Amino acid sequence: MPAVLTSRPPGGTRLLGVGAYRPDRIVTNDEVCGPIDSSDEWIRQRSGIVTRRHARPDETVASMAAAAARDALAFAGVPAERVDTVIVASMSNLQQSPPIAPEIAHRAGAGSAAALDVGAACSGFCHGLAVADALVRAGTAGYTLVIGAERMTDIIDPKDRSTAFLFGDGAGAVLVGPAARPGIGPVVWGSDGARSDLIAHSDSWLAVRDKPEFWPTMRMAGQEVFRWAIQQIAPTALAAVGAAGLDVADLAAFVPHQANLRIIDKLAAALRLPDTVRVSRDVVDTGNTSAASIPLALHTMLTGGGPAPSGPALLTGFGAGLSYAALVVDLP
Repeated sequence: MPAVLTSRPPGGTRLLGVGAYRPDRIVTNDEVCGPIDSSDEWIRQRSGIVTRRHARPDETVASMAAAAARDALAFAGVPAERVDTVIVASMSNLQQSPPIAPEIAHRAGAGSAAALDVGAACSGFCHGLAVADALVRAGTAGYTLVIGAERMTDIIDPKDRSTAFLFGDGAGAVLVGPAARPGIGPVVWGSDGARSDLIAHSDSWLAVRDKPEFWPTMRMAGQEVFRWAIQQIAPTALAAVGAAGLDVADLAAFVPHQANLRIIDKLAAALRLPDTVRVSRDVVDTGNTSAASIPLALHTMLTGGGPAPSGPALLTGFGAGLSYAALVVDLP
């Protein structure tokens, strides 16, 4: 059973700003379908994805994350020197040591902030947001940046039919700060390590030392992950809505991890969301950007043109581990 953290002192936290960085290079299905012997029609039917972004060589996890962080700070109108904690979620940072968060904090202008990495794959942003909420409410942290940043193209085999068409690159960030009343609901989270092999690298990095010509890449059992996500994430999401003291009809938006359009639509149907709830489908144009997908989707929803939703949004992250987390936040 997922854990629900419900002990909350007076006052609270909220999202103060949202930022994003998207690489300039837009990659169509026609560009990725050749090596996997596929077609634009097959990719659209299977995932709903039409385009995704691929980073240039100079667009690194750190540079994209720092740009998204600066964007979130500008949105909130908070100077970088007032940030005292930076939490970075990424599964595609290839350097084991040092952790990447201190470099990102420095690049974003918060060089003296406490900085730490979160390793929870595609659910990492929601995990980081829950940690930030707890730190700020406890008085341990003040303004806290939570960033999801990925260069998934570094860890995907372009010839792997199960993953090559799904993933893209980018970074998203939010600024969390203290508020008079809670604007981030209790987290509902958990893991299923018995199924850890469903999304996993083909080998450890030791294989590179032993076989220099070999590069481990991420593999995924797509259909099994699809079934698990529908079975596990819908009840987890409903539990998060209940833990926030709300009903699905109270939601303004649903922003799930942008894994696959079919999963998003199935989850929205399973939750029985009314038409008044805006459902993010950023995956169509951005692809699956793992830990970056939720903040990128939030940014699109709030700044992408047209009226921005206002009120509570349900966020759900899920992925390798298998790990998952859901919580309700008030939109900035």
